Amino acid sequence: MADYVHQRPVPPQILDRPRELIVACVPTRSNVNVSQIARTGGVCAIERLVLTGNANLISKIARDGADSLEVSIHRTLLPVLLRLKKDGYKLVGLEQTSNSQSLHDHAFERRTVLVVGNERLGIPEDILAVLDDVVEIPIWGLPHSYNLATATNMALYEYCKQYPKG
Repeated sequence: MADYVHQRPVPPQILDRPRELIVACVPTRSNVNVSQIARTGGVCAIERLVLTGNANLISKIARDGADSLEVSIHRTLLPVLLRLKKDGYKLVGLEQTSNSQSLHDHAFERRTVLVVGNERLGIPEDILAVLDDVVEIPIWGLPHSYNLATATNMALYEYCKQYPKG
């Protein structure tokens, strides 16, 4: 039997290059969710977190994530996405649609914007129309979807798995 000893805090791994991953959120209902996304975004060393509407990070939840990544807040998301697309980012929505691809089968581009929707309404039609791809996370029980922060964090982990060195 192996002996395990706590090694806290574990220093972060050094990336070979900065991650070119941005998370963009449509207006959400819960600042807890966006704060959890910010915490995971910091851990995953994403490039930036784009928030919209009245989003506000809760520092006790976001922890160092709020300080370690660039966060911008915009009134609306569509103009930001169009600018990022023009700059060469692939826009990938995290949503259940009739043509969504399983997250398990999706190959992320290095320069990706992960677009996440509202907890109840998802990603609006005008945003869906400009996305390059839409992925969903398979479910096996009820309820019919994951929590917004949980789903986003799973997608961030999948991206990092595909690009472990940045």
